[in-house]
Amino acid sequence: MFEKVLIANRGEIALRIHRACHELGIETVAVHSTADAEAMHVRLADEAVCIGPPPARDSYLNKVAILSAATITGADAIHPGYGFLSENADFAAMVEEHGFTFIGPTAEHIRMMGDKVIAKQTAKKLGIPCVPGSDGAVTDPDMAKKAAGEIGYPVLIKAAAGGGGKGMKVARSKSELLEALRVAKAEANANFGNDQVYLEKYLSHPRHIEIQVLADSHGNVVHLGERDCSLQRKHQKVLEESPSAALNADQRQQIGEIVRSAIQKLGYRNAGTVEFLYEDGKFYFIEMNTRLQVEHPVTELVTGLDLVREQIKIAAGGTLPFRQEHVRFHGHAIECRINAEDPETFRPSPGRISTYHAPGGLGVRVDSGLYGGYAVPPHYDSMVAKLIVHGASRNECLMRLRRALDEYVIGGIDTTLPLHRRLVREPDFIDGNYDIHWLERFVGLSR
Repeated sequence: MFEKVLIANRGEIALRIHRACHELGIETVAVHSTADAEAMHVRLADEAVCIGPPPARDSYLNKVAILSAATITGADAIHPGYGFLSENADFAAMVEEHGFTFIGPTAEHIRMMGDKVIAKQTAKKLGIPCVPGSDGAVTDPDMAKKAAGEIGYPVLIKAAAGGGGKGMKVARSKSELLEALRVAKAEANANFGNDQVYLEKYLSHPRHIEIQVLADSHGNVVHLGERDCSLQRKHQKVLEESPSAALNADQRQQIGEIVRSAIQKLGYRNAGTVEFLYEDGKFYFIEMNTRLQVEHPVTELVTGLDLVREQIKIAAGGTLPFRQEHVRFHGHAIECRINAEDPETFRPSPGRISTYHAPGGLGVRVDSGLYGGYAVPPHYDSMVAKLIVHGASRNECLMRLRRALDEYVIGGIDTTLPLHRRLVREPDFIDGNYDIHWLERFVGLSR
């Protein structure tokens, strides 16, 4: 087992990793920008190293600074969390080349799944069902027209190297295609330095279903069920739950086994998530995230497993201590992402926390680095907390979530708490009757 782990991230996920390390008897090193000097994970870590000024490119994306911090503190391994460098294949390779262990998959698999075109081709070879689309990148308007005609309108144009909705445009007819293609390529190039795009069939009312997997380096793979991440705004997840109200037991078992078998064939290592669109009883692969997900706590609550602990043990060469038949699912869990944003306009709302009171009680978990007097910086993602609730049933979980949201107090800044309080009382959500477009309609109508 490792003696010291450097955490190459910030905020609630850095604190989450720190806690898992300490429970394993591992010392931690926090790296931070000057803006995060007073962050909770920095205060609690055994050692802390400032790696640069506030802009992420000069600190949390600075590979050399992070590797230097690992060297001077004598760290054994580096955990990247999510975001920043977590899916950067070059960084993963550099970590290993410098004698540290990367707590995550191989650089090869990160690179493979980071290119959406290659990822889709790989998924097809592994027997994972895919959305109908172009065989590869479309490089010119004529190629796009031909592919769109074969797929059938509407079509979705997506950045090959992208994510988070960047470089993604819908063309509902031939007349919209060329302009949508131009804009998507420009966005892709601006955000990812790569203007390659590909086409997929646009599904009208899909759910977003993802399957969590764990794989060790000895060929053992398990899936940990699904998460329903359909409540999204501008392709950004807002609320996640497990299990999905849209699936029955047979569908759950079938897609879980398809993914587990595919990941085993791939020879993948560590945690990963295979994401699908689900419509009319069919699953369509969209991407694989080769890292820990923001929403991993809902899986932890329904399985009783600590995913970060398992990541660390796998990276240290350990064998998964359980097999698929040992995985049990209990009750229902829902996670609300709490952002420092105006709940109506969604404008970022950084600032100093004047009052802070987290909810508690049976089945309530809060992952956050907030505390009274802490100043939320304006330089990073606006998510400041995750409220995760577990219950014996979905109804019990919803009742507990309403109570917990009403107890939660974050003063001094605007947050999306009011939005979540409305969501969990909305009949469509209570009935599980929603898709990936539902939230944007709800937000638009509620203004």
